[in-house]
Amino acid sequence: MINLKRKETALVSAVNQLKEAIEQADSIVIGAGAGLSTSAGFVYNGERFRKYFSDFEAKYGFHDMYSGGFYPYDTLEEHWAYWSRYIYVNRYVDAPKPVYQELLSLVKDKDYFVLTTNVDHCFQKAGFDRKRLFYTQGDYGLFQCSTPCHYKTYDNEEIVCQMMEAQGYTIKEDCELELPDNVTLKMTIPSELVPHCPVCGKPMTMNLRSDDTFVEDEGWHRAAERYSLFLRRHEGMQTLFLELGVGYNTPGIIKYPFWQMTAKNPKATYACINKGESMCPQEIRKQSICIDDDIAQVLCKIKEL
Repeated sequence: MINLKRKETALVSAVNQLKEAIEQADSIVIGAGAGLSTSAGFVYNGERFRKYFSDFEAKYGFHDMYSGGFYPYDTLEEHWAYWSRYIYVNRYVDAPKPVYQELLSLVKDKDYFVLTTNVDHCFQKAGFDRKRLFYTQGDYGLFQCSTPCHYKTYDNEEIVCQMMEAQGYTIKEDCELELPDNVTLKMTIPSELVPHCPVCGKPMTMNLRSDDTFVEDEGWHRAAERYSLFLRRHEGMQTLFLELGVGYNTPGIIKYPFWQMTAKNPKATYACINKGESMCPQEIRKQSICIDDDIAQVLCKIKEL
C-alpha cells in the first residue's frame, strides 16, 4: 500500500511538472511512436483484428494484422484484398479514442512541430497543422512503384475504397464500414483493381519504409526541411522535447536525437510518456520528466489540472 501511494504521488508530481513544462516552453517538439496510436485504440490484434480479418485468420492461421501483412499470398488479388482492409481501417477510419485531439488541445496555442514514425495519419485527421508534421516512415494513404522506377507517390483512398466495396463492404458517410446482411466477404479483388505503376507498369506497393526501395518524395523532403528549420530557429531556447510512445525499434529517429538535443541545450526539457519504457540517460536526468503510464490517461490528468 505504501509503495502504491508513493507511485501515485510520484505520478501526480511528474504530471504537474509536465503541465508546467508545456506552459513555459517557447517551443514544443513532439516525437510520436506506435505507443501513441495504441493508446488511441489502434491495436493490431485481439477483437479489432478479428472484426476485420477473421476470414483471413481462419484460412491462414495468423492472429494479428502485422503477420497478415507479411504473408506470401498466392495472387496479387488476394494480397490487395488483405492490404486494402489493412489500409482502410488504420488510415481512413478514425481512432476509437480521442487521444490525438486531447494532445492537440494542449499544444495548439504553442509553437510546435511533430516528428513521427507512425504512418496512420492520425495527427492530420485530428486537426494538427499539416505543415508542422513530418512523417518519416511513410503513409498508409500512399502508393509507390515497387521498383521504384521514379520517386513519386500516389494517393490511394479512391482505389482502396473500390477494393473494399468489391469485397462486399459498404462505406458509410462517416467512413465507417458496414457489412450488409447475408453478405459473405470476398478475400480477393478484381484483377482490374490491382494497382500498377503508371510509368513502368510494375506492381505498386505501400509507401512504407522497410528497405532501400522506400520513396522519399517531394512532400517528404519539404517536411524534412521544415523540421530542420524549426530546430535551427529554436536552438538555445526553452524547448520541450515531448516523446510519446516511442520504443526501441527505430530509436535513432526520435529518442536518441531528443536526448542529444536536450543534453546540448541547458534550457531544454525532455519528457517521455511510455507505459513500461519510460527512461532517460543519467546525463539529462535533471532536465527530464519520465512518466510510466498510459498516454491517454496522462493527457487527461494534465487537462484536469
